Amino acid sequence: MIIAGMLLLAVAPFAAGSHVDARDYPSAGAGEAAFAVMERALVRGFDYICGDTFCEGDYSNLRALQLRCSVRSDSGALAGCLWSFAGSYAYVSPADALPSVQARTWACHLPVVPGTSLAALLERLRGPDALDTPLPGTGVSSYEALTDCL
Repeated sequence: MIIAGMLLLAVAPFAAGSHVDARDYPSAGAGEAAFAVMERALVRGFDYICGDTFCEGDYSNLRALQLRCSVRSDSGALAGCLWSFAGSYAYVSPADALPSVQARTWACHLPVVPGTSLAALLERLRGPDALDTPLPGTGVSSYEALTDCL
């Protein structure tokens, strides 16, 4: 369906309680360590390239905050991933001599293919090139997704 130039996709609603944070799959806290390995690899890659790419201009202190992925609680199939970022810049106004801060946050969707296994994502994005590695089932890396978001 197209409304006012926007394509709307019909998506079946999820059953209540059918999804959990990837860190809590297959049980509460059980996926924390494996997910942390992937998240650290992505953050290292982001920090490495930030100064030459995303961290130029007004928000030169851009920081990766947290990555969250939703998975089906019965299978570990991905539903979606969101990576949050924050940035700010501070300055002193000559008029009032007080420091001021402008801050902003971003919520960047990673284009994971719904239904992809969490295990495939964790395996694919744990190495030193995680940020540039295409997400499972796509030709798109997390870096490319961030260029459309940040």
